[in-house]
Amino acid sequence: MGDAEQPPQRLAGLDGLRGIAVAGVLLFHAGHLGGGFLGVDLFFALSGYLITGLLLREVRATGTVSLVAFWGRRVRRLLPALAVMLAVTTLLVWALGAEDLWSSALSDGPWVQANLANWHLLAESAGYWDRYGPGRVFGHLWSIAVEEQFYLVWPVVVLLIAATARRVEPWVALVALLVSASSLALMVVLFTAGDPTRVYTGTDTRAFSLLSGALPATAPVRSAVSRIVGRHVVAAQVVLLGALAVLWASADGEGAHWLFRGGLLAHSLLAAVLISICAQAPGSPVTRMLGRAPLRGLGSVSYSLYLWHWPVFLLLPEERLDVQGWAHTAVVCTFSIVLAVLSKVLVEDPIRFEVHWARGRTGFAAFAVAMVALVALWVAVPRPPVAQVDVTVLSVSRSG
Repeated sequence: MGDAEQPPQRLAGLDGLRGIAVAGVLLFHAGHLGGGFLGVDLFFALSGYLITGLLLREVRATGTVSLVAFWGRRVRRLLPALAVMLAVTTLLVWALGAEDLWSSALSDGPWVQANLANWHLLAESAGYWDRYGPGRVFGHLWSIAVEEQFYLVWPVVVLLIAATARRVEPWVALVALLVSASSLALMVVLFTAGDPTRVYTGTDTRAFSLLSGALPATAPVRSAVSRIVGRHVVAAQVVLLGALAVLWASADGEGAHWLFRGGLLAHSLLAAVLISICAQAPGSPVTRMLGRAPLRGLGSVSYSLYLWHWPVFLLLPEERLDVQGWAHTAVVCTFSIVLAVLSKVLVEDPIRFEVHWARGRTGFAAFAVAMVALVALWVAVPRPPVAQVDVTVLSVSRSG
């Protein structure tokens, strides 16, 4: 296995891993795969790996990191599809008169916009596995908030290292390792049996999931993975995929206490090593299999699919469609994929690659307008009616 740096172009095998990740999340929310929520951790590891790789390539080319340019790229990548989904979903739940979804959309939406959804939902003091169930149309966006907070902080860390250290990549690896250890320690200390909400959704206790992916993006760790695997690329990939499958099959959410005592870290590290091998060995039969059309196609729309799938699940329940089980899952997943493809073709790709106004000062102005428009939406959409209680009836019933 070569030690070549990951090229900037998109790798089909990593798109396949994205496809597996989003499929796991969909099956988890459909009730078919209890450990499918670990797809979020696979997303985290992929993001940590790819973002750190981008930052380090920029450091090697220029000696520094342009924070404004980096954050501008992240805004163009993430905001348009998110803003469209927030606006359309809010208007839909309002038009349909679904009061619980309507209320949660207006309560949670501004915090999603501010990239603080996970902390807002934590402040509401309800259990994770209940909170992100029916009634919270934006509840799944806690993970987007964690990633975007990472995108704000980690480039600054890499910039500071580049400005002060002679050997940047070993120091980036060391910092990622130390912060990961601290993050795991926080998770173990703050974990509460029966309600792992705080440690599962807190940015501080989930940092290791992203930084585990950052580790093999650095030259020292990448070289170590290459030396250890050697010529046994396929065997290593099969073992790692098998280990991840076992974890996904055995994890049952809040009841799996081992997840919060090192299990999530183990999953993140296994995923990170697999990602590194796939990136370094694109010609491997396993990597090519991951890069084939079904998984690669699913991975290419994974961001928009993640955004849209949960609102679709809630707006099209079994009762409304009059179908149940796998038939219902097939319908809502198909509908979600259609929306994701439309989002990618009509919103994501044009703004990222085609239109010129999305860059520079015009892009900043467009970003500001979009933010103001979302704020106006939260203000303009009326609140659900508050249920009225007839106190005279209560008085009569008590006196009787």
